[in-house]
Amino acid sequence: MENPQDLNKSGTGLDDMVKKADAIDAHNMRGVLEEFYKQITDGYRLGAELKYAKMPELGGILITGMGGSALPGEILATYMHDSKTPIMVSKDYTVPASVNSKTLVFAISYSGNTEETIESYKDALSHNANVIAITSGGKLEDLARKGGRPLIKVPSGYQPRAAYGFMTMAMIAVLEKQGLLKGQEEAAARAAETLRKFQKFEEIGDGIAEHLVNKVPLVYSSTKMKAVAYKWKISFNENTKIHAFYNVISELNHNEMVGFTNLVAPYHLIMIEDEKDHPRVKKRMDILKKQVKEKGVDVSVIKLEGRDELSKIMSGIYIGDWTSYLLAIKYGVDPTPVDMIEEFKRQMK
Repeated sequence: MENPQDLNKSGTGLDDMVKKADAIDAHNMRGVLEEFYKQITDGYRLGAELKYAKMPELGGILITGMGGSALPGEILATYMHDSKTPIMVSKDYTVPASVNSKTLVFAISYSGNTEETIESYKDALSHNANVIAITSGGKLEDLARKGGRPLIKVPSGYQPRAAYGFMTMAMIAVLEKQGLLKGQEEAAARAAETLRKFQKFEEIGDGIAEHLVNKVPLVYSSTKMKAVAYKWKISFNENTKIHAFYNVISELNHNEMVGFTNLVAPYHLIMIEDEKDHPRVKKRMDILKKQVKEKGVDVSVIKLEGRDELSKIMSGIYIGDWTSYLLAIKYGVDPTPVDMIEEFKRQMK
């Protein structure tokens, strides 16, 4: 990590932050974060236990879902970015017209009641696709059970954005059985062991959060790692209850970066870097960081590290989880509830 300030030093002192959190974190999001590592191995086990025959011909993978339930699809696409099998993520009431009997569809709704996913689940079946439901219950579970369709039931009681470990790893286990991946049980164990030592991630997150107070986060990454940047963005939205935005390099070099010319908000740039990024992407990142700093915008750099790709991706996302959580505590905001979303759903009914 690099920054004009040393982000490895926690901003206000973690002991003080923990005491403050006791009075704010009414739903114990902290406890969910501390034990997140368990989701990695538990989610893998849930997927491995599903009795699902290997498809004779797998032409493509589609993940349909919304919000935090679509996130596992984005992570999967990042993790399997070099797969020869096409992977798509759909966030709509219907599935693409290209979906057919050779498509494996994961319909994900953590609550089981997301109306777009319910409709896209039905639509995928009408395309004769091979559909697996992933949910903690609700209407989606009912549809799967009544239709005798494959179902992976994950533990309930979480916010969807905080349950991505269960849902992502369940899909990885299924795809391993399909022959698209190898050695995933071992990879899951390594990732879980990395995340189990949460204190390191909490300290880094606190250091970053200190510099984000009263700032608008802009999270940038390579296209390959966009799922990591995207999760940071939605964690700021839902945990911290603030606006945040993400984009990818090099597309943003052709449009968004010009916005730094006329600053209309106090931005803070978070650059997520992977050692395996394309050399030209790395050069673009370096030039952009220099230009942005010259405009008076501070930059934090997250260097993705890990013993393997899964550990690296999950670690990068996990830092963002802690950063958004601790920033919420600094603002005096309970990270768990999403009242505007719930009210919106009530009005939609």
